[in-house]
This record gives sequence, structure tokens and C-alpha cells, in this order.
Amino acid sequence: MKTSQKLGLLLFWVGFAVFVGTLTLGHYRLTDPILQKALKPEHLPLLRGRLEGMLDKPYSSNWVFVADFKAAVESLNAEYRDRQQWDKVIYDNYALPVTLASSRGSVAANAPLWFWLSIGLAIAGALLYILPEKRTLPGIKNNGLYRHPATNRGWIGISLGAFLIGFYIVLYFYPEYITNWVLLVDPISRAIGSGPATHWFLYGFLYTVAVLVMGVRMLLRYRGNRYQQIRTGSVMAFQLFFAFLIPELLVTLNYPYQDLKNIWPLDYSFFFDYRIEEKIQAGTVGVFMFVWGLALAFVAVPVLTYFLGKRWYCSWVCGCGGLAETLGDPYRHLSDKSLKAWQAERWMVHGVLVFAVVMTLLVLYSYLSGQSTVLGFLDSYSVRQSYGFFIGSIFAGVVGTGFYPVLGNRVWCRFGCPLAAYLGLVQRFKSRFRITTNGGQCISCGNCSAYCEMGIDVRWYAQRGQDVVRSSCVGCGICSAVCPRGVLNLETGPVETRRI
Repeated sequence: MKTSQKLGLLLFWVGFAVFVGTLTLGHYRLTDPILQKALKPEHLPLLRGRLEGMLDKPYSSNWVFVADFKAAVESLNAEYRDRQQWDKVIYDNYALPVTLASSRGSVAANAPLWFWLSIGLAIAGALLYILPEKRTLPGIKNNGLYRHPATNRGWIGISLGAFLIGFYIVLYFYPEYITNWVLLVDPISRAIGSGPATHWFLYGFLYTVAVLVMGVRMLLRYRGNRYQQIRTGSVMAFQLFFAFLIPELLVTLNYPYQDLKNIWPLDYSFFFDYRIEEKIQAGTVGVFMFVWGLALAFVAVPVLTYFLGKRWYCSWVCGCGGLAETLGDPYRHLSDKSLKAWQAERWMVHGVLVFAVVMTLLVLYSYLSGQSTVLGFLDSYSVRQSYGFFIGSIFAGVVGTGFYPVLGNRVWCRFGCPLAAYLGLVQRFKSRFRITTNGGQCISCGNCSAYCEMGIDVRWYAQRGQDVVRSSCVGCGICSAVCPRGVLNLETGPVETRRI
């Protein structure tokens, strides 16, 4: 390891330590003006009495402040439930906005300084560690990939996975405990016109930073392969502009928030009643967003997949794929190539697709008919809530990213993404895309299978001279990039000429 890399690693860990340490800083004080601003008018008189003991009381701990606030809200709700006054039960999550508004101390007062001492320092350290890659000769080198504790299910990888799992759980379900992290990016949110930062802005910002920083690593690592250069640049650009900046700009202009590259059924809430109403109220721009989403799902997907395979989305556009290809690249070799994994994959990913379709049909029925129950027992709101919790949160976020260091970087794409299943069905049966093989040149080195993030035993196909047309293949092209003999090539041609 070069001296600059050692310095970069040190800076990264110092920045990361400061980032985690900021959660212990600051103090909290709840005031009546904060309640008036944070609570809905109908809830203010109900909660003010319960929170009277907290008003103007200094708190030095986020945990204690949040616990007292939640206890006050829950005690009120418990009374309403006992009286069966269900219409008065407070379902709004006020804990995050109230905690943010009540935050005091150095992080709240000097957010830019703490941002550069934590996130900024970590970014600088990561880049300093990555940049010396350009001084080495182009080409793929394992360099202890199967032995290093960070990349072969060792203690570093397991620790990273545990942190990511914990981060997603707190982000989705307990964001009030990471208010200092939200405050760190608040100046950035305000600078681009999005107003005060939320935990979702924090997530979008960190997600984008991860794709861009690790994208630099990809550009340097695969700098000898033009396809990888263009593909990596594409996912970086789509994440920065389409997934992060443009949606925030739309909100600034008082239009509905929408990631214009997100496609149903991956964007499972696209047909939810409140999102349809948002677009209707937004006028012409909202109608364009709705038509654009429909065109992507029902025209672009089959047409582009026919000509280009699912790679046009999964490896060039998708944010989930972008994170997997950049942040997750060091773990692509961990994907399970066994037959049992393939069998489980097919049942799971297509099962999620069926779940998404059924949920969407129920939601549309409720929206058009005004009835929440279908066939007397299926409640569309319960079904969509279950999908959002189990698939949208737990599977896509907690498992999909947190398990990178354990199961590889495409866990969600391979086992859970309904859009990947939809794209894959078109690719498998009606697409011009294939990876052609030349069995006579294959030396069975196994690089292609080792680096396949989708768990495909590419070598098995190469040895037999068969085209790789699996529905799960995302066309990332890494198998071709690491092949020392040029056996594998990404091609398009007439459907009937594929060798299966």
C-alpha cells in the first residue's frame, strides 16, 4: 500500500469516526413555538397538555428526548384506543420534525464545519486511497480478493454489512435518532433550494456520494475497457441528475417529487392514489410525469429490452444497479453460483413481481371504485402497506444493500427486484441481446464465473460454446472484461440465431 493510500485510509476512518460521533453531540429544548409549527392544528391542543412537562426543559441526550416525546404521544393514543375513538388516534410521525427543530448545540450551529470534518474528510480520504490506481497497469488483478477480510466475508466485511443494515433500519423506521446527520446536510439542501433537509435528503445525498466516489474507482479499475468506462459514467450521471438533483428541483418548483428514471413495478407507489392526485393537481407537468411513467413501463421496457437486453436499464440507468456496480463492485465475486441459488432466485424474483402486480391492481381498483376491500377480504391498503414494509424497505434496503459483503452486490436485483424480473422475461424469450462464447478458446480459468455478480456460471456456457441468454444477466460485461482470451462478447442479432 502506497503512502498516499495509507493517508487516505486514515483520513477516511477519522471522518467516519467523526460522522458517527456527531450523534452524541448537542442538546435539545422543546418550546411552544416549535409545537405550533410542527404539529397539525387539530393535534396541537391535544398534545400540548401531554407535552407540558417537556416544554423548555433542557435535554442533553437525543435518546431521552425522543423517549419522552414518544411516551407522551403514545399515552394519548392509548386512551383513544381504550375508548375506541379511532378517528382521534395520531398516526403522524412527529418525532423527527420536532427533534430536528429542538436541536441545539455545535452541530446545529456549525453544520458546515462538522460536515467537512466528517463526510467531507471521509470523501477526501476515499479518493486519496483510490486515485493511485491510475499509476498501475490496466487490467484486472485479484490482489488477495479471496483472502482479504474486507472482501471475503471477513471481520471487516461483516462489520460493514452490520453498519449498513443498522443504518437502513434506523433510516426507515427510527430517523429521529439520526437528526444530527440530517443537520449535517441541511445547508446543502437549502443551497439547492429544497428547503430544510429531511432524512430522505440525507439518504439521497449519501447514496449519490457513494455512487460518485466508488464510480471513480470503477473508472480507474476498468480504464482499459471502453464499454465499462461509458457504462460507469452513465450510472454516475443518472444518479446525480435524474435520481438526486432533478427531483429536488421539481420540489423547489412546487411540482411532485419524482425520479424520472424509476419505473413501475420498481417504483411500486407510482399508481398509489395520493401520487396520482399529486400529478393531477400539478397540471400539465404532472400529466407529463404520469404519461412518462406509463411510457417507460409499457413501451420503453419491452422495446428497448428487445433491442438491447435488460442491460439498458439494469447496468446503465438504474440507481440500485448503479450502487451495486460501484459501491458493491468489491463484493461481486461473493454471489452464489449454485443450482439451488438459481432455483431460489427464479421463484423469489418472479414471486415479488406477482406480488407487485396484484398489489397495483388492488390499489387501482380502490382508487377507481372508492372501495378499499376487494372480494370481501382483501384490503388494498393493508396489502400495499405490507409490500412497502417487506419488499420496499426490508428486502430492497436492509437486505439488498446490507448483505453486499455476505451475498454479493446484486442480492436485491437478483432475488427481489420486480422490474428486473419483468425485464428478464423479455430478455429471455424475445430479445436480440446475448453474450456469445467461443468454446474453442476457453482455458477454463474461471474469471468470468467468479466476477459474475448475478450468480451465473458463465464458464459452463463458455466451455460448451453456448450463448448466455439467462433472464438474470444484466449485461454488465465484466465477464468479458476479465476474460484473458476474448472468449466472451456482448452482441445483438436476430432472436432466432441465439445458440441456447
